Amino acid sequence: MASSSYASDSQNCHRWKYHVFLSFRGDDTCKTFTSHLYEGLKNRGIFTFQDDKRLEKGDSIPEELLKAIEESQVALVIFSKNYATSSWCLNELVKIMECKEVKKQIVIPVFYDVDPSEVRHQIKSFAEAFSKHESRYKDDGDGMQMVQGWRTALSAAANLSGWNVPGR
Repeated sequence: MASSSYASDSQNCHRWKYHVFLSFRGDDTCKTFTSHLYEGLKNRGIFTFQDDKRLEKGDSIPEELLKAIEESQVALVIFSKNYATSSWCLNELVKIMECKEVKKQIVIPVFYDVDPSEVRHQIKSFAEAFSKHESRYKDDGDGMQMVQGWRTALSAAANLSGWNVPGR
């Protein structure tokens, strides 16, 4: 019995290609916080996926990003004022939260110049972004379902233990 238990445990182990996947809104943090974080991780030998550092020209960005999320042991999600304006960031977050459940990926939120309650309850800049998303998809049932999925993922991620980082 012990060997079959061991075999089943080893099948559940994932081989991670990346130690860390960085999820962030480029306009807000790419040239400031995220670039410094990436360099700090890299300098400590932590293999990190940051989309503008790793994708080869011509690669399908969505497919490559989804694969990188799945192949990362930890996802650092950097929430900033304009994070929710990007449907791609929100889709990425949904995938990250799915990997947290299915692959037991570790998810660590970083609240860059936003309070966790703004993310959790979609208030302030997050409310503005969702108002635009809902206007865009108001006549599209599948689109509204996607928006609800984004809301659920944001709330779940904001309830995780993470770091607050004041902006500069």
